[in-house]
Amino acid sequence: MSISLELTIFNKLFAAVAEEMGIVLRKSAFSPNIKERRDYSCALCTDAGELLAQAAHIPVHLGALPRTLARVLPEFPLGPGDVLLLNDPYWGGTHLPDLTVLAPVYAGERLAFYLVNRAHHADVGGSTPGSMPLARSLEEEGVLIPPTYLFKNGQLQEDFLASLVSRMRVPAERRGDLQAQLAALHRGQERLADLVARYGLEKLLDLSRALLAYSERAMRALISNIPDGSYGFTDYLDDDGYGHRDLAIRLHLTVAGDQAVLDFRESGGQAAGGVNAVPPVVDAACYYVFLTLLAEDYPINQGCFRPLRVLTRPGSLLDPVYPAPVAAGNVETSQRLVDVGLGALAPALPQVIPAASQGTMNNLAFGGLDPATGREFTYYETIAGGMGGRPGRRGLDGVHTHMTNTRNTPVEVLEHDYPLVVERYAFRENSGGSGRFPGGRGLIRDFCFLAPVTVSLLSERREHAPYGLQGGGPGATGENVLLTEEGETKLPGKINLPLPAGSRLSIRTPGGGGWGKITKA
Repeated sequence: MSISLELTIFNKLFAAVAEEMGIVLRKSAFSPNIKERRDYSCALCTDAGELLAQAAHIPVHLGALPRTLARVLPEFPLGPGDVLLLNDPYWGGTHLPDLTVLAPVYAGERLAFYLVNRAHHADVGGSTPGSMPLARSLEEEGVLIPPTYLFKNGQLQEDFLASLVSRMRVPAERRGDLQAQLAALHRGQERLADLVARYGLEKLLDLSRALLAYSERAMRALISNIPDGSYGFTDYLDDDGYGHRDLAIRLHLTVAGDQAVLDFRESGGQAAGGVNAVPPVVDAACYYVFLTLLAEDYPINQGCFRPLRVLTRPGSLLDPVYPAPVAAGNVETSQRLVDVGLGALAPALPQVIPAASQGTMNNLAFGGLDPATGREFTYYETIAGGMGGRPGRRGLDGVHTHMTNTRNTPVEVLEHDYPLVVERYAFRENSGGSGRFPGGRGLIRDFCFLAPVTVSLLSERREHAPYGLQGGGPGATGENVLLTEEGETKLPGKINLPLPAGSRLSIRTPGGGGWGKITKA
C-alpha cells in the first residue's frame, strides 16, 4: 500500500516535532531515569485530541494517550497559555510515576493541535523510595494528581507546584524533571508555529486528516490478510505479591474482514497487589501487538487503532476499580498482555509471530540517605532480558523488548550518582530457550549498596517461563537473589526490602523463548 510523497514528507515533519521535543526533554532532565534511560515519550495530537505523530519512545506511554485525551479534554478545556498536569490512572494515566503534561497549540485564536509528553519520575512519594512498591492501595504508590492546571493563561500555579513536589522525595530533582517536560512542550510549540507560518494551517489540518485516514486503511489492509476466525490464548502472571498466584490473562481474538476485536472479559479478577492494569494500558499493549505487524515505514497514528476494539470487564485485573493499586500493571501486566496477544495470533500467522521475549521489565527501585554526603537519593530502572527467537533469526541478548523501549543506565553513571557498586553486569548464559532459532540470553546485574537502602522489586516470569513457539523451548525464568557470605537467598518477585549498607543484590533476568524445532543435519 503506497503512500504519496507529500504525505511521507509531512508525516516526517510532524514526527520531527515530537522527536525534537524528546531531545529537549532528555537534555534538560535531572534524573538518570530520564536523561540516561530515556523513560519518556512525546507526541503531537490533532485539535480533536487524536494521536497524529509520535517519537520512537515508549509503547506503553504512547498507546495509552488516545484514551487520556478523550478522558480529560471534554472536562478540562485548554486555552492559550494553559498546561494540564496529571498522573491519575483513573483519569487516563498509566501509573503514578508517569507524569503527563498537555498543552494546546493555537494559530491566532484557532485551536490547531495539542502537544503532550509523559515521563517516568524517579519518585512521586508513596510508601517506598522510587514509588514502585508492593502495595495494597493506590495511595501507597505515590501522590495522586487528578487533571490540574499547572499553567493557567500563561501563569505558573506556583503554590500548587511547590506543594506537589514537597510531597515527593528529592523535590529539587522532581521539579527539574517537570521543568524539562515543560521545556519540551515549549519547543514543540515553536516548531509547530514554524510549520504553520511556512505551509498554512489549513494545509496542515488537511494533511493531518489524510495521514489518519491512510494509516487506518493500512491497518485494515493488514487485518484483512489475517485469516478470519476466532483465536484464543491464555497466559498467567506469577502472583500479585500477596499470595494470590497464577493470575489469568485470557484473550478471545476475533478477526472478521478488516476489523479485530480483542476480548479480555474472561481474565482474572481485580488483584490485591499492584498488577492491575487500567484500560489505557490494555489498549496500548493491544495496539502495539498489531503495530508490530506493519512495515516500518507506515505512519503510526490513531488511524491505526480505529479497526481495533478492546473489551475488558469492570472490576477485573484489566479494568480495576479505584483505589486498586496499579504500579506493576503498567510495566508487568502490559508485557504479559503482549505475550497473550502474540500467542493468539501465532496460529493465524505461524511464520510471522516470534516466541515470547522475557515478559517482564524487572523493575528495581531504591532510595535512602547517603551518610557520606547527607544527600537523599532515589532511583528507578528496568533491566533488559532475552528477546524471543523469530522465524529466520535468533533472539537478541540483553535487550529491552515490547512495552518498554528504554536503555540501561550506564554503570559509570550509577556509581557516580549513587552510593553503590555494580559488581557484575553480564549475559546470563544458557537462559535462552532452545530451538532452531534460540531465544536471547537474559542479564545478570549485581549491586552492592554502600549505604542503607529500601529496595522495591516488581518483577515477573519468576514462575511462568517465556513460551517457545513452533517446537521451540521456553526461556529460563528470572531470579532475584540476596547474596551473603553464607550463600544465596532467593527473593520473591515482588517485595519491599530494607537493606543495611554492604548488602548485595543480584537481578537475573529471563531469557527469551526459542522458535522452531531443532532439525538434525
